[in-house]
Amino acid sequence: MTSATYQVTGMTCEHCVHAVTEELKNLSGVSDVTAALGPGSTAAVTVTSEAPLADSVVAAALDEAGGYRLAGS
Repeated sequence: MTSATYQVTGMTCEHCVHAVTEELKNLSGVSDVTAALGPGSTAAVTVTSEAPLADSVVAAALDEAGGYRLAGS
C-alpha cells in the first residue's frame, strides 16, 4: 500500500469533498481517500492505493468530479 497527498484547488465545501472522494475511490486500486478543506479553495487530499497513481490519472478524476485541479497544474 502507498499513500500520497495532493493539494487540490476548487474545493470549498463538503459537497466538493464528497464529489472528489467518490471519484477518486472509483480508481482502480484505491482503498481510501480523505480530504481536509484548507484556507481559500485548496484542500489536502490523501489517497491510499495498492500502487502509486500517475498525476494524470488523479487529475482526470478530479476533472470528472467537477473541474477540480491539482495545485500548480
